[in-house]
Amino acid sequence: MSDPLILIPARMKATRLPGKPLADIHGEPMIVRVWRRAVAAGIGPVAVATDSAEICEVVEAAGGIAVLTREDHPSGSDRIKEAADLLDPDGNHNVIVNVQGDFPTLEPVAIAAAITPLADRAVDIATLVGVIDDEEEKTASSVVKMVGSHVSPGRLRALYFTRATAPYGEGPLYHHVGIYAYRRAALDRFVSLPQSLLEKRESLEQLRALEAGMRIDAMIIDHVPRGVDTPPDLDRARAILKDKAGA
Repeated sequence: MSDPLILIPARMKATRLPGKPLADIHGEPMIVRVWRRAVAAGIGPVAVATDSAEICEVVEAAGGIAVLTREDHPSGSDRIKEAADLLDPDGNHNVIVNVQGDFPTLEPVAIAAAITPLADRAVDIATLVGVIDDEEEKTASSVVKMVGSHVSPGRLRALYFTRATAPYGEGPLYHHVGIYAYRRAALDRFVSLPQSLLEKRESLEQLRALEAGMRIDAMIIDHVPRGVDTPPDLDRARAILKDKAGA
């Protein structure tokens, strides 16, 4: 885990919020804000992987690196696989971190925490979760929950991911944060696998890895960032970042 490469997948064809990566947040495109946070994590070089020349232009104008990838990728994981091969064909970066381009409120410290479980050689993929405090989120299908077992303080081994309310009974529920740190070989294997039955049923691609016997561990973080998928989500992100700027 000594040499991570952070990649941020971004595409223009979001159905609920067209042109989402270029959405303005206090004078700066959202994708640039996410790129800045990834750079601030300080764990390795950062690049945006996109199907849009326009996104490339705004990232490069801000001083960042962007790579143009194919338009037909079925997922962000496939897009970062292509970008990793283009930017690092010799495989010098042994960890690839996938930071979603619609997380403008993601804290740099959380990005850095995401690679921590990979210090354990038994772990193939690392990710993040946070405790769900909101009662409505506990039953919302839009909030993905991770069911896991504790392996060390602040770290869980993933047993399952679901949109249902799980596990049953007393105790915390964990909101999965969609950032992944892959061992390079694990990313190569993951994108080569066919979609699994549970992946299709839950609409959660990480289940493909679990069904294939790959190990996913998660660090528990205090602040759960919210993705931007709709205009109200964008308004919320603007309000959060405005409050932080004025703090």
